[in-house]
Amino acid sequence: MATITRYPFTRHLRAVPTSHVLHLRAGTLKHDGAGIAFWYRPLSAVISEVPVDDRELPFVAHARTADFQDVAVQLTVSYRFDDPRLVASRLDFSIDPDHGRWTGNPLEQVAHLLGELATAQVIDAIAEMTVQDAVTAGVGALRRRVTDGLRVDERLASTGIAVLGARVGSVRAEADMEKYLQTPAREQAQGEADKSTFERRALAVERERAIAENELANRIQLALREQELVAQDGANARTRADEAAAAALIEANAAAERQTLRAEADAHTARVVGEAQGAAEAARLAAYDGVDREVLTALAMRELAANLPSIGNLTVTPDLLTGALAGLVGGKEA
Repeated sequence: MATITRYPFTRHLRAVPTSHVLHLRAGTLKHDGAGIAFWYRPLSAVISEVPVDDRELPFVAHARTADFQDVAVQLTVSYRFDDPRLVASRLDFSIDPDHGRWTGNPLEQVAHLLGELATAQVIDAIAEMTVQDAVTAGVGALRRRVTDGLRVDERLASTGIAVLGARVGSVRAEADMEKYLQTPAREQAQGEADKSTFERRALAVERERAIAENELANRIQLALREQELVAQDGANARTRADEAAAAALIEANAAAERQTLRAEADAHTARVVGEAQGAAEAARLAAYDGVDREVLTALAMRELAANLPSIGNLTVTPDLLTGALAGLVGGKEA
């Protein structure tokens, strides 16, 4: 808004660059421009201030589709006052000369006008669509339809308002209808999610199967190697047993041969000794040949006495002596 400084009987106005000020006095245009400053008398001055910056008007338009469903369109229209003089002549943008405030509500009038015109464009566009088309693909079509329709509108052009563009935030159906429309998408999304889940599970099962097969193959390989090891251990044990048996057989044969040789040696020795003893005995008997009986008896007694155990005491009784003498005498008589 413009800044007005009050002085006695006069005022000073200083406008901002985004405001276009028109100063009339007695029906004659005295000052005209944006961002100007001037002096004026409040009793004779008529001043209008028209903003020339870009402005946006958000609103919600309600319409009905071709299949008789109500939708709400969130819309924003960008505009500006392209011809301030024309705007000031068609709309009341006059300000209080003492305070600089608008005496009316011009921006509300402009908002109402743009809202009505944009809503009409939305209603016409939505009426040609089904609710599903409007909700799913209606944003772009509505944006183009509203923008083109407002730009060629004769009333806006005659008022000096230029529409820069329109933006459609969303197109929403009623809650029940929107839920109905969302169901296929949700089902499809759920199906995709389930498919992804199944694929992940299948991949996990496939990986587990591959791991199990790998483990089984490893176990089979280990079992085969263990079988080879057992077979090799058995072969080694048999070889060791065969070698031990062969060594034992060789040892037994050697022992038998040694025993046989020892027995033959012992037999030979016994035979030689026997032969020697027999020869000695024969020689000794030959030496006794022709010896008297008494001598032989005496030798026998001496031999017997030599082989008897040691006698500590010997008691000779008359009976023993009598028998011995009798025997001795008997021997002599014979």
